[in-house]
Amino acid sequence: MLPKGHKFPLGKYDCIHANLEREFPGRMQLGGRASEEDVRLVHDRAYVEAVKDGALAEAAVRRLGFPWSDMLVTRAIRSVGGTLTALAWAMEHGASGHIAGGTHHAFADRGEGFCVFNDIAVAVQVARRDHLASGHSRVAIIDLDVHQGNGTAAIFASDPSVFTLSLHGARNYPFHKEESSLDVGLPDGCEDATYLAALDDALEHVAAHKPEVLFYQAGVDSLRGDRLGRMALSHDGLRARDARVFALAKRLAVPLVVTLGGGYHRDVDQSISAHTNVYRGLVGAFG
Repeated sequence: MLPKGHKFPLGKYDCIHANLEREFPGRMQLGGRASEEDVRLVHDRAYVEAVKDGALAEAAVRRLGFPWSDMLVTRAIRSVGGTLTALAWAMEHGASGHIAGGTHHAFADRGEGFCVFNDIAVAVQVARRDHLASGHSRVAIIDLDVHQGNGTAAIFASDPSVFTLSLHGARNYPFHKEESSLDVGLPDGCEDATYLAALDDALEHVAAHKPEVLFYQAGVDSLRGDRLGRMALSHDGLRARDARVFALAKRLAVPLVVTLGGGYHRDVDQSISAHTNVYRGLVGAFG
């Protein structure tokens, strides 16, 4: 449980699940647990042990934004496991989504910004270990959360076979940006037309990388009215954004893994609706 008044909207996850279960009965399944071996493909042993044992320094807990608890550890492990389950499904069937994950602010040696372990980074390494031809197979991460995927960028900074795209608020958190393969910083108040034009250009850079699998961090905190977003996209704009990513995966004929990411609207139902639309669109695009 989080302290009363905490800004992280933990209750949205159950609501998104309920919406999708009602619309697509039988399509949901419980994700597995990631193993410590999986997590340590990305994260330093000392950091993983400190998380497990509740031995994080006070400054590290503040940076994370969550108080430590056994439940936090379980949630962090299961969040990675859900993305790994989605990866396995996508490799077999072409596309899948995890209605959690997208924890892109986690670095190899620390967590921050509500992110304990970096589920997408772990999934990239598991894909290479278990599903792709080699440890240097080409992968692309499309991060459209309003906040730069700084942890992901740092983890893969020295690996040119992983293309990291981050389309984000230029003046928003994190205030020190890492260097992605391609960073597109957009202004406060950015609306649909400007955003989608920038995305169209950026996705062609992704296509040129010729990835064998795509990961999509589909945060909806760029929605107008999000209290941490400072952008002004509409629900239609977000649907158009998602459709472009889905179309790229189909054009490249590569597996697509979708994760949830951020959504902190003042009216939480707006975030829930936007998140639900992502997975509704995924089912519509891939059947």
